[in-house]
Order: sequence, then C-alpha cells, then structure tokens
Amino acid sequence: MIRLSDLALPLDHAPQDLERAACERLGITPEALERLVVARRGNDARRKSAIKLVYTLDLQVANEAELLERFAGDQHVRRTPDTSYKFVTRAPEDYAGPRPVVIGAGPCGLLAALVLAQMGLKPIIVERGKAVRERTKDTWGLWRRSVLDPESNVQFGEGGAGTFSDGKLYSRIKDPRHLGRKVLTEFVKAGAPDDILTEAHPHIGTFRLVTMVMSMRETIEQLGGEYRFGTRVDDFEVETGEDGARRLVGLHLSNGDFLPATHVLLAVGHSARDTFEVLHKRGVYVEAKPFSIGVRIEHPQGWIDKARYGPNAGNKILGAAAYSISHKCSNGRTVYSFCMCPGGRVVAAASEEGRVVTNGMSQYSRAEFNANSGLVVDIDPERDFPGSPLAGIALQRELEERAFVAGGSNYKAPGQKLGDFLAKRPSTDLGEVTPSYQPGVTPTDLAEVLPDFVVDALREALPVFGRQVPGYDHPDVVMTGVETRTSSPLRITRGRDFNSLNTRGLYPAGEGAGYAGGILSAAVDGIRVAEAIALDLVPA
Repeated sequence: MIRLSDLALPLDHAPQDLERAACERLGITPEALERLVVARRGNDARRKSAIKLVYTLDLQVANEAELLERFAGDQHVRRTPDTSYKFVTRAPEDYAGPRPVVIGAGPCGLLAALVLAQMGLKPIIVERGKAVRERTKDTWGLWRRSVLDPESNVQFGEGGAGTFSDGKLYSRIKDPRHLGRKVLTEFVKAGAPDDILTEAHPHIGTFRLVTMVMSMRETIEQLGGEYRFGTRVDDFEVETGEDGARRLVGLHLSNGDFLPATHVLLAVGHSARDTFEVLHKRGVYVEAKPFSIGVRIEHPQGWIDKARYGPNAGNKILGAAAYSISHKCSNGRTVYSFCMCPGGRVVAAASEEGRVVTNGMSQYSRAEFNANSGLVVDIDPERDFPGSPLAGIALQRELEERAFVAGGSNYKAPGQKLGDFLAKRPSTDLGEVTPSYQPGVTPTDLAEVLPDFVVDALREALPVFGRQVPGYDHPDVVMTGVETRTSSPLRITRGRDFNSLNTRGLYPAGEGAGYAGGILSAAVDGIRVAEAIALDLVPA
C-alpha cells in the first residue's frame, strides 16, 4: 500500500471528498483507487475561521510500483511502513528457567508483563496497591471523604498514575520499531475505542482505562502470569561476586516472603519514594534529574474552545480544545503547560499523609465544564536541590506539606484567583471560575507555598500567555497548588543492556526510573526492557 500524508480538507468536508482529494493529489482516476484507510487524522487550527482536517491515508492502488517511482523524493508519498509487532524471542513450551518479575502494574509494568507473557515467560507481577476496581474506591475515599490510603491511591495500584488522568496516548519519543502501535493495538483489543489508532492526539479517559486494565490482566493470567496485589517490595537482596560485580538475587516483600529473582523489571512510577530510598541505601546507582513544579490552572472549557477555534468552537469533530504554551523568563526559568486536560477536573493525587498534590483527569467525552493544565516551572539538581540524589524528593515533600497546611490540614488544596496572584494579595473568595478539585479549595496566597523563583516566573509568564490565548489571564481564573509530580526527581541509571548501571538483574524502566513521561512512552519503554529480559533468558 501507499502512504499519503499531509492531505488537508475543510472541516465540513463530505466523506466522498477524501477519496476525490487523494486521487487528485496522486493524479490517478477513481477506478485506480482500490482501497482507502485513514491512518491518522489531526487538525490545523492556525486560521480559526478556516480550520482544516489533515489526513494521513494508506491507499491500495493499481500500478503501485509505477506510482511510487513517479513520486520518488516526495516525502508525503511513500510505501506504507510495516507497523506490525514482531517478538524478539519465544520461550519453548517446556521452558523451566527463571520467571521474570515485574514490580509495578502501571502502563510500563503492564505492557512489559503482557509482552513477557506473550513470549511464554509467565511473569510474576508484584503491585503494592490494589486491583483497579478496589483501588478506584480508595481513590474516591480521598476525593469524597478526605481519607487517604497510602498504599492505594492515585499513584499506587493497578493501572498506575495514568489511570486517573486524561489517558493521553501520544508522545514525542523516537519509535522506529513502531512499539507505540503495539501499545495502541493492545489497548483496542482490551476495549479502547478504535479511533485511538487514527487520531493525531488520542486519549481514552479514566472509566475506559479501568476496564481495559482489567481485560489486559485477564490476558496475562491466561498466559501464565501471576499477580500479587497488596504486596510492596521492602528490600532488594544483592550479592557481590568474586569479580566485584553486583547481582540481584531476590526481593523481600511486605508480607514477609522472600521472592528469589534474577531478572526484575522495576516499573514503580515516579512516586515510589520509599523504594527509591531503599535502592539508594542498597547501593544501586541513582542520580538526581531535572523535573518541574508549579500549580494546576483552570479555565471554563468554553473560553479555551473560543480562543483556539474561534467561530468553530463547539464543533463535534474538533471536540474540546487543548493548548500547549511555554515562556522563557528573565530569571532563566521556563514556564510551560503540562498534562493539559480538556473538559476535565483537577484531582487530589497525594500518596503520603499530611501532603497535598494536584493532578489533572478527564473522561473520554471530555465533557466537564473546566479545562485544566499543570502550569509548571523547570528546576534542576545543581541549581535547586544539590547534595544528594534524593534531594528532589525532599523538595517535593516540603512543598506538599506547605500546601497541606495552607489548604487547612484536611486535604483541601490551597487556591488563588489569578488576578489576586498577579496583584500580590491573598484570595479571600472565588469568582467566576469554580474549581473542580475535591475535597475542596481554600482561598489563600500561593506565594506562601511556592518557592520565590517559581512565583516570579509564573507572574511574568501569565500575562504573556494571556496575549497568546485570549482569556488565559482572566482575573477569576483559579490556580490550585501544588503540582510536584511532573516526573521522577531521580534516574535509576541503566546501561545499554538495560540492566542497572551497577546491579545486574535489576532493569529500571518507565517514568519512575527516569526513562519516560506519560502513558505511551512508559508503555513503550516497558516493552523495550521486557525484550531485553526475554533475550537474556531465551536467546534468539
């Protein structure tokens, strides 16, 4: 088949216009076009009054070789790539070698376990939190009753932090083997909507993610995988050989068991602070890495729709509008939007008692009243938290504790109207924008919660964003603190073979290890590391 990309049509085009436009672009008759499949659809909203849909198509045509030769050198006309997944190895049916262990059942661990199971290696999945249905109840316990379960919450449990998010399934990672396609295909098999395979910015939403995660768990178990929920890894047994090399030999579990293990994929997510501390204590090589901190900012979704789409705001094809903005400040910091959730809500995402953390979430419909986004400022170890690989964790905890106190010490979040924040005065009430965070928002002064350099950067950037996105800096816009879990504050460094840099048998993976950011990139990294483990156990 031939892949034709960057084919733009009007927003209101008729279905038959797509076939006509493809034939015109290739200079062929309709009779020569045997089949048309939409591979990708996005939109170009640079001209709000004339928004276009932009397609990538896979076409089966007569005289394909001749056509490809005629368009040689045209980057928009080429042979359709093979995006099918190919297993790097398979275990024999009588395989009796070591079973790989996956720590964590988030996107990274889930796809790693699935691929390992599909290759016949019957992984053991150790998850500190609960199965996703029970975990959802615990999460609602914080949102509705201000009751936090430190082991079962937005961060911990089957499905990982991505379960309670917008379910965005796109990333900027390089993916020459099309592993992202493998992820999306498995998600569709598990119940995700088919359009995630074609939309330029696909998403799923929390409710669908829950059922998908359950379906994928059933597949893994049917293939011989074994889940151990409510089981935390409390320590790592490491032996040093006569040659001085360190090797992982097993795991000490919270139920008192010792699990012998020689191939462990570590996919604990960015909030497993106690695990990071144990790894550091055991001498596993870790290093501090940059991350970002800030707030969640909320606008009525209609404001964002109008700013992005103008007279086409509300069009069902376009859906709820998103945005991506950034500004380099005079103090050298960059302020940028993070994890933007159209038609969603701000959620309580704490995983430790006495601390407040915010995140964003939306359903597949993206039909709730507000848009929200992280509005964060970059920080780096040398400048902002030097001295220890764990110093970033200490900084996160300090800010989360400040937010807890400022919110009323009851898991309400500190919030402030944007106009008050810019005027350097505390908020005493809320205005036109109603915050969505539960258990609730306490009007206060966010400058008392955030570091000065973050406050200064946000105050400089907000008027700039108001010029880029009309209405963005409206005085009644609500900012809620704090956003601290943008990414892992450290990296569990690994080598080219995906083993820990100084501890063989331990394979750091995903967002918690510092090698991904978001559902899709974490899942892709999980597959790559699972393949390395499989090849070590069953050489091809």
